[in-house]
Amino acid sequence: MATRRQPKQRLPIAERITAGRRAAVIPHEFVLEALASMHPWTRPMFGCTAVYIEEKIVLVLRDRPTSPRDNGIWLATSREHHDSLRREFPRMRSIEVFETDVTSWQVLPSQDEDFEDLALQACKMIRAGDPRIGKTPKPKSGRSKKPLPKTKAAPRRRRSPAD
Repeated sequence: MATRRQPKQRLPIAERITAGRRAAVIPHEFVLEALASMHPWTRPMFGCTAVYIEEKIVLVLRDRPTSPRDNGIWLATSREHHDSLRREFPRMRSIEVFETDVTSWQVLPSQDEDFEDLALQACKMIRAGDPRIGKTPKPKSGRSKKPLPKTKAAPRRRRSPAD
């Protein structure tokens, strides 16, 4: 008699995205649910969670005790888009943790009373392919790869007809 297999239980999106990695708490997990149709993947970055869609980094999710004003959702954008994005997100601002006046990273602070609505609006813009959100990271330069020193090859031994 054949035994019936139990159907696989579906893991929550955050667990599927980070499957096989060290268990980590992902802040603002509802964002991953909102982007699930685009198959996001995550990577640790700055002690936070970076969210990628294909090769583009679109967001960083942050909830840390240091610099709590920067907790929330960081939008990966460029300075040229700040003004137009600020019309959609009036309380959006540059992150402060890097201690520079203006950064490409713009935060939707989690302290705002309408934070979740704003975060979902950003997800909707990402799903619609808004070009203002998302950056393709530059390739890592890695270690400088110096060419190996040339060495003289050992002379080949000729085979004699007796071999």
